[in-house]
Amino acid sequence: MAGIYFDDIIKVERLDPDGKKFDKVSRIQAQSEDYDMQLLLDVNTELYPINVGEKFRMALAPSLNVSGTAVKGAAKSLADKFEYVMHGLLYKISEDESSGPDVKVMIYISFGGLQLMLKGNPSYMGKFKVDQRLFLLMRKE
Repeated sequence: MAGIYFDDIIKVERLDPDGKKFDKVSRIQAQSEDYDMQLLLDVNTELYPINVGEKFRMALAPSLNVSGTAVKGAAKSLADKFEYVMHGLLYKISEDESSGPDVKVMIYISFGGLQLMLKGNPSYMGKFKVDQRLFLLMRKE
């Protein structure tokens, strides 16, 4: 699919690793299958329940248009293929200094207070830029 910066199957390893902070939101600690990325993701579990051991497809894209351009009118949308969608702002990119010789890059995106931290190989992070608006799309597998 054109315009998608990240697309992988994610397996939920833990829920709320630092304890439950909010009634309707859980923090997911998970691992991607193909790109070996680690992530922490806040999800409104009242709208989209998710459990340890479940797998879901997660994509990050700058546009919902299948071609990567702005969606106009009744055009086909990437959101049509997913169950849970959030829109947010990438506000920080940093290096994980504790990763030793295998340098890892972390990106941070805020979706109106819900957060995503995605950590992995820098070669997969080249399209991401600070102050970039992105859509997060999820669908259970």
